[in-house]
Amino acid sequence: MACAAALGAAGTAPVSAQTQTQTQAQAQTQTQTQTQASAAARFAAPLTASAALAGGWDLKDSDSDARFRGLAAVSRSTAWVAGTGGTVLRTRDGGDHWRDVSPPGAEALEFRDIEAFDARHAVALAAGEGEASRVFRTDDGGATWTESFRNTDPRAFYDCMTFFDSSHGIALADPVDGTYRILSTVDGGRNWRVLPTRGMPPAQPGEASFAASGQCLVSSGAYDAWFATGGAAKSRVLYSPDRGRSWTVSETPVPAGDPARGVFGLAFRDRTHGLAVGGDHRTGKPSPKAAAVSADGGASWQASARPPKRYRSGVAWFPRTTRVALAVGPTGSDVTLDGGRSWHAFDDGSYDTVGCAADFGCWAAGEDGRIARLEP
Repeated sequence: MACAAALGAAGTAPVSAQTQTQTQAQAQTQTQTQTQASAAARFAAPLTASAALAGGWDLKDSDSDARFRGLAAVSRSTAWVAGTGGTVLRTRDGGDHWRDVSPPGAEALEFRDIEAFDARHAVALAAGEGEASRVFRTDDGGATWTESFRNTDPRAFYDCMTFFDSSHGIALADPVDGTYRILSTVDGGRNWRVLPTRGMPPAQPGEASFAASGQCLVSSGAYDAWFATGGAAKSRVLYSPDRGRSWTVSETPVPAGDPARGVFGLAFRDRTHGLAVGGDHRTGKPSPKAAAVSADGGASWQASARPPKRYRSGVAWFPRTTRVALAVGPTGSDVTLDGGRSWHAFDDGSYDTVGCAADFGCWAAGEDGRIARLEP
């Protein structure tokens, strides 16, 4: 009975005021620790970005003179590049050494995009008219390649591709009969099929996408995809919520109206926040309003208050941040620290494409075999 009397109505021992005070203090300390950890996590990525930018781009010796417009940043140690002359290179030691893993017999092709899942598995896209547009896949680090798609329509020109995961991906071709064409795979690029065009809005007269950086078509998450256009009266971004089966369209403030002008590269850090860069790719031509931002999944776009001063073809979010991103072009590189509203130059080297891996491995590549990594 004594034990029973000591139990409260709920069957638990009554708690003294001192014990309650200690428990509350412990809970408060735990909450403070969690808050501090959360704050540290929020600031860690921007600090890492600042450190990397302080080091700037570190050029790597690729032993190649190809122009690399395709880039896959797997990690700080592993990256793939793809470019002219059917060239594909891979590094596994942070760029100290590059292995030529080009597909045999591809010397006449121009690779404009490459997507890699790790150091062994990659899919490369060659761009061009008719049969010059092809897709290759490797499962052994480039030791062997399989040609998994060859375009047989002389009117089609494939520009870029993206993967939602290691199985599902799509590739984009310029308009055929007034409609953009989407190629789809569900087995990691081993097989492809052209999707029906009934869900695609009509193209504008003279409209096309740019195979300049492998970033005219991008994705975020398991289903969402976007592609960018230029050349026509207005530059546009088209959005698909279902891996390319249906699309909606929005205009951007990046000037078009000429075959050399429009949006060249996109980056989405999630299904809501996006960046667009572009301009006029002709040497010496001005590129006003060369960047724009979206906070609603690409439904609308606002011009950057301070865009890059020149044409930019590639853009990438810095890992684990909500405000830091990089943009590159033939005249230099820029960084934004406020989510794309203002851009600031930090390097004047020539690059066509840029990509960042989750472990803060950011890479850039371009003409004359130029490959670089951000070095903190």
